[in-house]
Amino acid sequence: MAFDAYDRSLDLIRALAPLARTLASHDATLTKQLRDAASSITQNLAEGSGRRGKDRKAHWSYAHGSTEEVIGILDLVVAWGYLDEAAVRTARELAGRVRAMAFRLAH
Repeated sequence: MAFDAYDRSLDLIRALAPLARTLASHDATLTKQLRDAASSITQNLAEGSGRRGKDRKAHWSYAHGSTEEVIGILDLVVAWGYLDEAAVRTARELAGRVRAMAFRLAH
């Protein structure tokens, strides 16, 4: 059975990958945080799907939090002028979708 939240988290990473490559020339620390947070989303969705009970919901809650972090980083890269709003639009939309899915799973 497919797991839509997991699949969308991979779409998010695919959208973030070119942004991360551009961001790397401006801010290596923020780039690492973006990659770590995005990877955490997918990892926690995968791990949560194999768990039961409170442990499952905890992993989905972690995925939600990591998605919030990705959205915050996208806000920062626009605020710092590293990328413009148009460049991050697709990633921001996907992150919003994944955030909503992770929230529903966790609650």
